[in-house]
Amino acid sequence: MKQEARAPTIPRRQGAGPTPVSYAQRRLWFLDRLAPNSPTYNMPFTLHLAGPLDVEALRRAFELLTHRHEILRTTFEERAGEAFLCVHPPTSWAMPVVDLSGRSLDARTAEAQRLADEEARRPFDLERGPLFRTTLLKLEVAEHVLLVNMHHIISDGWSTGLMMREFAAQYEALRQGRTATLPELPVQYGDYAAWQRERFTGGTLEKQLAYWSRQLADVPSSLRLPTDRPRPVVSTDRGAELVVRLPPKVAEAVKAFAMREGATPFMVLLAGFQVLMSRLSGQDDLVVGALIAGRTHRELEGLLGFFVNTLVLRADLSGDPTVEQLIGRVMETTLGAFAN
Repeated sequence: MKQEARAPTIPRRQGAGPTPVSYAQRRLWFLDRLAPNSPTYNMPFTLHLAGPLDVEALRRAFELLTHRHEILRTTFEERAGEAFLCVHPPTSWAMPVVDLSGRSLDARTAEAQRLADEEARRPFDLERGPLFRTTLLKLEVAEHVLLVNMHHIISDGWSTGLMMREFAAQYEALRQGRTATLPELPVQYGDYAAWQRERFTGGTLEKQLAYWSRQLADVPSSLRLPTDRPRPVVSTDRGAELVVRLPPKVAEAVKAFAMREGATPFMVLLAGFQVLMSRLSGQDDLVVGALIAGRTHRELEGLLGFFVNTLVLRADLSGDPTVEQLIGRVMETTLGAFAN
C-alpha cells in the first residue's frame, strides 16, 4: 500500500542563540522600516461585555495567555540589517481600566468611541514593544468595553479567533477559582520561524524562487479599471470592505459546478472574478492576491502567530477560453501557487 507523504515535523529549537524572524514577519519588518510609526498593520477590535465582570480574572486571563504563547511577549531586534525574535520572560499583565461611569450616557458613549479610535490608531514600536495591548472601559457597574490591539507581525485572523477562545476558557475557569486545562503546545512560534528559515535554503529556496520568477515574468504593473477619478500618484492605505453573501441556491450551484469540473468553489469564484475584472479592464493578463492560512502542519493549528500568506494568482484569459478551459487554467495556477 502506498503511504501518503507527510510534512516534516517541526522540532523545538535548540540553544539560546538568536532566532531569525519568519519570512512573513520579515515582510512586515521591512514595511515598518519603510514607514515607521504607521498603524496600517494594527489589528484592533472591541468586545462589549454586559453583566457582572470580574476585572482581576479578566486581567489574569490575558496574563496566562502571554505566559502560554511566547509570540505575545516577543519584540524584534535588528542585527547587521536582519531582524530577530526577542522573547521576553513572562511577567504580570498590565491592563489599564478607564472609568467612564460618572458621565452621562451620551458623554460616555462618545468618549468610549474616541478612546477606541485612538487605541486603534496608536502605533506599535516593534523593538520596544509590547505588541499586544488591552484596555478596559467601564461604562456602568455591569457594562464594559474591552479594547484589544495587536500588531499583525505577531498575529493573524486565525490567531485572533483562537486567542479569544482560550481567553474565554481561562476567564470562566478563573472565575471559578481554577485555571483552564488547555492542550500542551508542541512548539512555539520561534520554533516554526527557525525551522522555516532552515528548511527554505539552498535548493528548496532556489526552486521556489525559480517558480515565481517564471509566474511573474512581465506581469502587468496595474489593473486598468474605468474608475471615476485618476489613480493617485502616491498610494494610500485608504480602503473599504464589501461583504457579499450568495443566496443558498447560488452557493449550492457553485459547489455542484465545481464538483463536476473537479475544482473547488474557491477556484470557480476566482475564475468568475477574473472574468469580471478582464471585462472591465480590457486586459487578458491580470493578477489577484489571495490569502491562505499558511498552517501546513498540525503543530501550528493551536499556535498564535503570523502565518497567513498572500499568494499571487495570475490569470490568462487570452484566446477567448470556454468556461471549462478557464477553470482548467485557474486550477493549474492555483494548485501551483499552493505548492509553492
